Amino acid sequence: MSWDPKQYQRYRDERGRPFHELVDRIVVDPATVETAVDLGCGPGQLTATLCDRWPAAQVIGLDNDANMLSSAADLASDRLSFASGTVQRWRPDAPVDVVVSNATLQWVPGHLAMLPDLLTMVRPGGWFAFQVPGNLDDPHHQEIRSLYRSQPWSDIPAVKALPDRTHGSHTVPAYLDVLAPLCSHIDGWETTYIHVLHGADPVLEWVKGTALRPVLAALQTDAARVEFLAQLAPRLRAAYPSRPWGTPFPFKRIFVVAQRAGNQTGAL
Repeated sequence: MSWDPKQYQRYRDERGRPFHELVDRIVVDPATVETAVDLGCGPGQLTATLCDRWPAAQVIGLDNDANMLSSAADLASDRLSFASGTVQRWRPDAPVDVVVSNATLQWVPGHLAMLPDLLTMVRPGGWFAFQVPGNLDDPHHQEIRSLYRSQPWSDIPAVKALPDRTHGSHTVPAYLDVLAPLCSHIDGWETTYIHVLHGADPVLEWVKGTALRPVLAALQTDAARVEFLAQLAPRLRAAYPSRPWGTPFPFKRIFVVAQRAGNQTGAL
C-alpha cells in the first residue's frame, strides 16, 4: 500500500484538528521538551507545528511511506527531521520527552499489546499521546467492505487477503486498562466531529485518501480501480446524503494522553 499526500491533504483542516486538540492536552513546560517524536507523521505539516509548540525541542517525524516522506522532506530544518521506519521497529537511541501519534496506530495490528513497550520509549515523567479513529464500523467502512467482498472483486487474490479492520481501534477504557498502571497521569476521551464536506462525492474523496488505500492497492490495475470507485460512489451518496449547505460526515475519534510514571520534571 502507498499513500497519496495530495489526496490525503485534500481535507487537511479536518484531519489536522484532532492533532491540535490532542497536543493541547499535553501539559508540560515547553522549555523542558528536548526531543519530540511524531509516529506516523505523514506529509509533515502537523509535525512541523511541534517546533513552535516546543521551541527547544528536536522534532522527528517517522513514517514508512516513501511518498509521504518525500512530501515532508521539504519541511526539514535544523530542528525538524524525518525518518523512514515503522511503529513496530522504532527504537530511539535514548528515551524521548514526548511521543505523539495521530491516526496511525489503527493501522498497526496488535497495537494495544504494544503500548507498554512504546511507553518505555518515553523518559520517566514524559508524555505519550495518541489519537485513533473510533468509526471503523461506520457506514463508509461497511460499504467499502461490502463491495470488495462481493464478486467480481472478492475473486481477486489480493482483495480476498485484505484484513478485517473492524476492530483496528479499541475503546478508551481498553487503552486506559493497559496504560494506567504505568502512568502517573492519564486522560482519555472521545469526540465525534460532524465534518461538513463539499463538492461532488466528498465522502468518496475523503476515503480515497485513507480507508480505500489498501483496497486500491489490492486492485492493482487502473481499470479495476476506476470501476470499483464508480460502484462505490452511489453507495456512499446514499449513506451520506448531501444537503444544500454540504454533506455532513460524522467522524468519531478516540484520544489518550498519558504521562509515564517517574520523575515529574517538566510537568505544569
